[in-house]
Amino acid sequence: MEIIPAIDLRQGRCVRLYQGDYAQETVFSADPVATALRWVEEGAARLHIVDLDGAAAGQPANLGAVREIVHAVSVPVQFGGGVRTMEAARSVLALGVSRVILGTAAIEDEAFVRSACADLGGSLVVSVDARDGLVATRGWVQSSAVPAADLLKRMEALGVPRFVYTDISRDGALTGPNYGAIAEAVAATRRPVIAAGGIASVEHLRRLAGLGVEGAIVGRALYTGDVNLRKALAALQEVQ
Repeated sequence: MEIIPAIDLRQGRCVRLYQGDYAQETVFSADPVATALRWVEEGAARLHIVDLDGAAAGQPANLGAVREIVHAVSVPVQFGGGVRTMEAARSVLALGVSRVILGTAAIEDEAFVRSACADLGGSLVVSVDARDGLVATRGWVQSSAVPAADLLKRMEALGVPRFVYTDISRDGALTGPNYGAIAEAVAATRRPVIAAGGIASVEHLRRLAGLGVEGAIVGRALYTGDVNLRKALAALQEVQ
């Protein structure tokens, strides 16, 4: 299982939100490139970048910072936040990003998802972000009546090759993942699932590995020191 450090961008800075609330922001660094290099130096084999401004606005807004990160690091980068058109997806991939993540577009425009699957292939990821089992969209600001498991099944049927599953109520809270919801997500699709939300210890990572997820995105816990990336990677190697 991969441990994937998260770099959340807002106004060019590296921040973390509490449960997706833009009003509850903690700024961890004014230099996202230095942050990215730190995680790679500590052993990260992939980085997860989220454009929070883009997610709220509906189009990527921090591509300059993304470009700098991609050019600075030697590992693949996956990116999400405001990618709701094919033009936006292609522009992100043109920066050298290896995977582009769709969120809101997946629930609002299945025709777009179908064409994105055909055009982007393995570079496409769909992010299923849920609160109380229901999908949330537009930077987690809007809730829907769509169960997360139903969306996973629909997206797989359209050809989506990979998913990120985030439990919003756990995100940034350091309270532990929602193992039941993650297990349901893994069971709902035959495609790889990357889990996010609430990870705060190596034991959390071990339990996630046991659920069969392909990767785990870790954000706040890395920045606060609750999870040491080098030690976490070593611990997972011992049990895999």
